[in-house]
Amino acid sequence: MVNLSDLPIRDDLRGLEPYGAPQKPVRIALNVNENSHPIPEAVAQDIVESLAAAILTVNRYPDREFTELRESLARYLNPGLPADKALTADNLWAANGSNEVLQQILQAFGGPGRSVLAFPPTYSMHKILASGTGTRWIAGERDAGYEISPETVTRWIDETTPDLVFLCAPNNPTGTGVSLETIEAAYNATDGIVVVDEAYAEFAGDDEPSAITLLDGRPRLLVSRTMSKAFAFAGARVGYLAADPAVNDALRLVRLPYHLSALTQAAAVAALRHTPEMLAMVDDIRGQRDRLLVELPKLGYSVLPSSANFVLAGGFDDPNATFEALLQRDILVRDIGIEGHLRITAGTKAETTALLDALASLRPAT
Repeated sequence: MVNLSDLPIRDDLRGLEPYGAPQKPVRIALNVNENSHPIPEAVAQDIVESLAAAILTVNRYPDREFTELRESLARYLNPGLPADKALTADNLWAANGSNEVLQQILQAFGGPGRSVLAFPPTYSMHKILASGTGTRWIAGERDAGYEISPETVTRWIDETTPDLVFLCAPNNPTGTGVSLETIEAAYNATDGIVVVDEAYAEFAGDDEPSAITLLDGRPRLLVSRTMSKAFAFAGARVGYLAADPAVNDALRLVRLPYHLSALTQAAAVAALRHTPEMLAMVDDIRGQRDRLLVELPKLGYSVLPSSANFVLAGGFDDPNATFEALLQRDILVRDIGIEGHLRITAGTKAETTALLDALASLRPAT
């Protein structure tokens, strides 16, 4: 048996580690920012019926253009836009999770000889996808509190002249938002592609508008979304993109033929038919996130403001030791490598209570 190092792998991939959060059988999993609420039974039944209908024609290739899904996604996004800036199916793209969307973007607009600017700490898959496509990774620096001001993003673009800029809004793992002013500044400072990763957009406050509102007249602005989080669809793997129709033409050049299965398309369309029911759980998750923001400081931990479904908590003398102690209590959180910090997903009320009780029991008495 040979090892990876024995194979003629690309030189720029040698020594890299694959992405992978710990997968452990625990009672309370608060480590990968999943939606801890199950899909409502009535919605699940409709999805099952849609899958049953789709399976009858699975001997044929699926709709290569996934037209019905793109139309459904446009209808989902349009209520937040003025009528004269409404999106159509031509503005939407979809793939097997937003990771595949981002990979296709880098395949089309990145690659050898090109670069992408991002601002760590941020979603770790961004750097991995850049490596996988041979795109040079440029790590910018954030402002205090993990913010990114218009001045900071402009300075980094001017200094590094990247071909792409990635902004994560809200940012993972910090939960901090990115203002529309910063996104506009990034777009105006470059002739390249600006990608805003909005995987957690539905959990942001009503006073934090989406970058989708900036799309009109900005053909190089791309907004990536997912159904994994707010729609509780992590296992279904559906991500999507809102952008100028010309971007779809670019992605068609690099996507695999029939990349979205008929079953994936049917399940996603059915879920979108039930948007109100699927999103009803978002307010509850926000409530548990806000509860963490209030209760963790009472236990002596620091927290950052969060617009996502998780909280970055600080003040851990030994994050790994706390991680292991919680694991012994059947609770899984995420050690994301930021000194003194752990990332904690907002679960159900019962899960949040169990997490807080466990942390309280681990805190030294004063």
